[in-house]
Amino acid sequence: MKGHPIPSHPIVTVEEARALEAGLFHGDERKEWAAMLQAGAACAGAIRRDYAEAGTLADNARLLVLAGKGNNAGDALIAARVLLQALPEAEVDVVFAFGPRKLGPLAAKSWRALVESARGRARSVGPAGLAPAYAVVIDGIFGFQFRPPLPPEARAAIAAAAACDIRFRAAVDLPSGLGEAGGFAADFTYATGSVKAPLLGCRHAGRPRYLDLGFFAGDAGGGPDRVLLASFLAPLAGLRPAGSDKRSQGHLVLVGGSGGFPGAILMSTLAALQSGVGLVTACVPHPLVAGFAARAPEAMWVGLPVTASGALSLAGKAKVLKAAEKATALAMGSGLGRDPSAHALMKAIAKAAQVPLVIDADALQPDIVRTGQAPRILTPHAGELKRIAEGADLRRLGRTLPAVVVAKGPVTRVSDGGTVYHSFFGGPVLSRGGSGDLLAGLTGGLLAQTPADPLLAATRAAVWHGMAADQLARAEGQTPVQILQWLDFLAPALRESAPCPAT
Repeated sequence: MKGHPIPSHPIVTVEEARALEAGLFHGDERKEWAAMLQAGAACAGAIRRDYAEAGTLADNARLLVLAGKGNNAGDALIAARVLLQALPEAEVDVVFAFGPRKLGPLAAKSWRALVESARGRARSVGPAGLAPAYAVVIDGIFGFQFRPPLPPEARAAIAAAAACDIRFRAAVDLPSGLGEAGGFAADFTYATGSVKAPLLGCRHAGRPRYLDLGFFAGDAGGGPDRVLLASFLAPLAGLRPAGSDKRSQGHLVLVGGSGGFPGAILMSTLAALQSGVGLVTACVPHPLVAGFAARAPEAMWVGLPVTASGALSLAGKAKVLKAAEKATALAMGSGLGRDPSAHALMKAIAKAAQVPLVIDADALQPDIVRTGQAPRILTPHAGELKRIAEGADLRRLGRTLPAVVVAKGPVTRVSDGGTVYHSFFGGPVLSRGGSGDLLAGLTGGLLAQTPADPLLAATRAAVWHGMAADQLARAEGQTPVQILQWLDFLAPALRESAPCPAT
């Protein structure tokens, strides 16, 4: 197969990044300058998009750039120039950590271009000359060429910026200092051209973003870690075959719910209904059926017997398996609770299942995930991952079960025991109850459409879940939202992944 089966790019070591750029540019400053212009413009566009989560970037915003000596400084200065072109009354202060005379040729060229374009709206200042507040600070002191320790000049520039009231902190490629004391602490880090391995797990990186500049082609090589691309969702945004009917788009059966957690399985069902799957059957505690059917009449609702505490009973096994006879996938666990009878039901279903499974929430128990032969996707958060995997080792769990594991977190990771795919989409807006139930339903709906490829369904779900969350946060902010608003942004996320071709 030409190209990687999951649309993604490799996460590279610093040495690999250096070799990659040397092979692309061959020391030609014209090529390097073109790439710098592209990187700076991409950073500026990403800053404007992501700033929307914190409010509106005003036309008269005051910006701050922390510049080092090399190409990272050039990227930051070009980003500032592009931002000033879009914000007609904005101004930018630039702190040259090592002085303007130490700038490399392309960084100096970027500074001259900024001064000429800004027409008096850009100035060089020392750390003592900073304004009290800035809308945006862009860290361009060090990129992937950084070697610790952090020099005192850089530390002083970073400390001066940290003393200001700053709304949005952006780092280009890697945060200067890479997490050491006194280093730059970013809200977002924009990896330009490639994602360098030190970005993963860097405590000062904030939320990582990958800005694809076209450095990779074909299979793109690389090691065991890769970053997922927004364009991954483009096939879902396209036209479906003209002869499609509901049966050709898959049939998902969901099982879950309890008297104590009635809403979780409803949220999973609502997400599944917007996944593109043709048919959805939800097997839930029978007292909940009437209310749920009124809320989502598109689904087929099957009432299951319950225990005295309102939990699902093992006696419902036959009904679930009957419902699953024509299904192409089955998702279970949302809102299940800890009742032993519900636990026994999940284990019995996993043992008997003839279609691939999504296992979520309280169904993520060591005995359940290891029962049966059906292919499976597991969707644990960090605590659940530790519960089902010794040492919380993502790759080892994927290999030994076997299963595709979607490890939810600030960066969601997906693996079937080999490559680990990292989704940089999503953020704190998802840090509220119900987001995992929505992911489980979305994953199940996608799995029902591609039952022979659980890895494809899981990675698509991780990207779509995160991109819709980004759209929600940009539209409403991170705080005053309800998680069901996420459903309204599934369609915009698909459109973002596959923009119309330019005319």
